[in-house]
Amino acid sequence: MWAAVREIIIVVVVALVISLVVKTFFFRAFYIPSGSMEETLQKNDRIFANLMVPGPFELTRGDVVVFRDDQGWLPPIASTVTNPLGEFFAFVGLVPDASNQHLIKRIIGMPGDTVKCCAPDGKLTINGVEITEPYIFPGDAPSEQEFTKVVPEGKLWVMGDHRAESADSRYHEDVQDGFVDISSVEGKASVISWPLDRIGGISNHPEVFSNVPAPKSPAPSK
Repeated sequence: MWAAVREIIIVVVVALVISLVVKTFFFRAFYIPSGSMEETLQKNDRIFANLMVPGPFELTRGDVVVFRDDQGWLPPIASTVTNPLGEFFAFVGLVPDASNQHLIKRIIGMPGDTVKCCAPDGKLTINGVEITEPYIFPGDAPSEQEFTKVVPEGKLWVMGDHRAESADSRYHEDVQDGFVDISSVEGKASVISWPLDRIGGISNHPEVFSNVPAPKSPAPSK
């Protein structure tokens, strides 16, 4: 009997260690609370973000990234009632941690890029080249607001796929001109893990940005 119990304990401990290592260095679970990234991500989706980005793997235009709300874009978090089991699963990374404020958006501008809205036909341009964005929510314009932004060093310009419902970089120009710090990025959204009928990868649509040239000058410091 003791041998069987000991084996179960060893298996559980090893599984917890593996889960903690995965959460710390590789992947972490997040919950999608709004429709700002529809139709790529739906409200109540669960995703896993690759924590190796940024890091050993670099960010690119089109990546869907999870980042900390270091600039106060979100209202203060309301206190929630938790239970020990839920806290444990959040600790090991099997469910999202509701105690931290995070956002998820798509990278449109990298350091040095000039992002502009809009071209005569209503499309965004990056470094002077128009882009066609198939991931935008059906019926939405690329942007209802006009802007021209040169992304500083160490920053990103991010936008939601549901442009009419996304309080993204366009709506926070009062806080460091709407830019997000690369250092705030927790990881790249890689996989939808729930619900079961939506399990699959999350594309960064490289074809959208394939003709965008590199910035003509180094990213300005900010």
